[in-house]
Amino acid sequence: MKKLIEVSDEGLEGLMGERVTLYCMNYFYTGKLVGVNDSCVKLEDAAVVFDTGAFSDPEWADAQSLPNAWYVQTATIESFGLLK
Repeated sequence: MKKLIEVSDEGLEGLMGERVTLYCMNYFYTGKLVGVNDSCVKLEDAAVVFDTGAFSDPEWADAQSLPNAWYVQTATIESFGLLK
């Protein structure tokens, strides 16, 4: 059986300072990742993405800006990464 090796600065922590997209149970969120802990992540310049459009497009088809920094529960995140 292979042994899992824990690597520091991977996952969400490795993306600190980047503009990330979080695919969650009900919505997609995007913003600059500025905080990560066991229960939530903090996004600045955050938006809810209601329509992605084509992933090859440089902008989202419909992303609504949120008025302040935004927190997302890590338990709702299905996947994440750098998209736009």
